[in-house]
Amino acid sequence: MSAAPQTLTGQDRRNQGVILVLLIATFVVVLNETIMNVALPTLISEFKVSASVAQWLATGFMLTMAVVIPITGFVIQRLTSRSVYFIAMGTFSLGTLLAGLAPSFEVLLLARVVQAIGTALMIPLLFTTILTVVPAERRGATMGFISIVISVAPALGPTISGLILQAMSWRYMFIFVLPFAVAALLYGIRTLVNVGETRHQTLDLISLPLSAVGFGGLVYALSRLGESPAGFSDPWVSVPLLLSGVSLVLFVVRQRTLERQDRPLLDLRALQYPIYTLGLLLMVMLSIAFFGGAILLPIYVQEVRGLSTLQTGLLVLPGGVLMGVLAPAIGRLYDRIGPAWLATPGAVLLAFSLWCFSRITPEVSVPVLLGLHILMSIGLAFLFTPVFTAGMSPLPARLYAHGSAILNTLQQVAGAAGTALLITIMSSETHRVLTSGTVLHLAQAAGVRQAFAAATTIALVVLLLSPFMRRAPAVKEAEHGQAPVPSGD
Repeated sequence: MSAAPQTLTGQDRRNQGVILVLLIATFVVVLNETIMNVALPTLISEFKVSASVAQWLATGFMLTMAVVIPITGFVIQRLTSRSVYFIAMGTFSLGTLLAGLAPSFEVLLLARVVQAIGTALMIPLLFTTILTVVPAERRGATMGFISIVISVAPALGPTISGLILQAMSWRYMFIFVLPFAVAALLYGIRTLVNVGETRHQTLDLISLPLSAVGFGGLVYALSRLGESPAGFSDPWVSVPLLLSGVSLVLFVVRQRTLERQDRPLLDLRALQYPIYTLGLLLMVMLSIAFFGGAILLPIYVQEVRGLSTLQTGLLVLPGGVLMGVLAPAIGRLYDRIGPAWLATPGAVLLAFSLWCFSRITPEVSVPVLLGLHILMSIGLAFLFTPVFTAGMSPLPARLYAHGSAILNTLQQVAGAAGTALLITIMSSETHRVLTSGTVLHLAQAAGVRQAFAAATTIALVVLLLSPFMRRAPAVKEAEHGQAPVPSGD
């Protein structure tokens, strides 16, 4: 019985402190991602800009994330974890201060880009550190705490900003976040220690622009697709999409060449591990359903039902909080029974709730909408932690940073793709119904139903694949300079 306390006095206690610092910091930066969602109308009025220009505050943030995240695998291996943390939180804090003081729209947009750089570094650092310091048999419980951050913070963002905008200037959204960001930075300076080992390697100057144009162009094109009535025929969609496709092909070829020299910017050898690749595919589809669904419900309740932004934030808050409450218990269950027994019923709940959303009418009551959102949140809670943990676990330690970078990059792309796909489906169906003489709010309801039906189809694919997720043992490191050999998953 006396052995248990011993495990918490040395290395484990230090690692717990490191993870706590990173969790606090990640909560702050993720909260910031969604705190702007309901403020765009206010900013349009404040700066006298059009809606399409104001949308760049969201698009620019996503675009920066898509450009920076692919290089985090290199950065995290090249610099110490303390250095990456201080760069991430220092940059984020500077961007938050600049946003709060911004005298013009251009300065505010620049501030959002600076914030996004810090956010893009922070999230992969958290994932990589946990994979490095937490034994495989205890990762589920620890990943459950990440799920608290990833689910509760985005849910709190719109509610907090709605409350602030009820009585104060939009600047107080950033003034509210800044003390927490600075406190996380100072706490990290006092307590954070380095984990893992650094590797001396040079930055490939050919890969860098290929990655930026490839991933950044893809996110930009998908973001424009969701807003453009012309669809793929819009040159602001088709041209970036073409440039992105060519750049990504060249980027992959370049990485395969650099892998033979053991110095890729983004090590694609992680994709050789079947369970990782399956987990990656599931996380991409979940992101499409999650981000797309996250924008459909607010559109429905505000445009069709006439709820205010604050009421909308309060409607989605319980689901996000419940995801956070459930996450640690789900993580502990993962350590005991593995991913398939959790992910499969989670996929059933997700598909069922999305199907119910695809049947809603303008007369459906708010309590029913709340119940369906809570049901969907429970399904997502049973999916995210098991799928992510099982997917990352088979990778050898030298691929943790790169596996996390690939995952986070594709989640950004999937978020943009999901939003573009479902908004396009909704807009197309709304227009079709309007041309038949239906009134606007009924046409909008029809469009939302059609988009939720598409999200249901994606959830059904998740349901088909979830039973195949399992815990594969981590692969032992190969000799230095050689590619690790995948296990026979």
